[in-house]
Amino acid sequence: MTALPEPRRLLTIKDWLALHEDYQFRLELQEGSLTMAPSPEPEHMLAGLDLGSQVRDQLPPDLVAVPEVDINLELAGEDEPATVRRPDLVLVRRSELQRRKSEGGILRASGVVAVIEIVSPGSRRMDYKVKRVDYADAGIPHYWIIDLDSPVSLLPLSLTEELGYVDNGEVTGTYTTTSPCPLTIRLDQLG
Repeated sequence: MTALPEPRRLLTIKDWLALHEDYQFRLELQEGSLTMAPSPEPEHMLAGLDLGSQVRDQLPPDLVAVPEVDINLELAGEDEPATVRRPDLVLVRRSELQRRKSEGGILRASGVVAVIEIVSPGSRRMDYKVKRVDYADAGIPHYWIIDLDSPVSLLPLSLTEELGYVDNGEVTGTYTTTSPCPLTIRLDQLG
């Protein structure tokens, strides 16, 4: 097991890349500080798998659905305290995957078109408040929040230049959109 760095200074993206994750919890980096969350519950993981399956088959060739992957939000320079998030699912441009494969590192927010977070009991405030601001600041065009409490709901947020994310109203049952591409998600089939 790799030892966690001592909290003597804020971590940069280079520091993050030097960490090797073999922990029993999820790590993210928020303005240079490591944050930890417990591993998701089975229902959360099943909902994520179901969501990924539904979305994957509908994506155009230039987009890919990637579950639980680190994203450099690019909110700071290379040598400044970084912010790295690990959303439940991201829709990313295929060209960004190719860039990462050839250059190394992690995916960058500039290649992400949508981030989807599934709310956990301990993540509600983080998902609805903190990450909403972070993803908007990173310029990610779409942020969707899925709440598994009955009835399962999705809150689709779209980025505007003037207002940040605009709340498009919570949806239950079936969610249909044309942006970032045509998609239909059966929320009642998650988990």
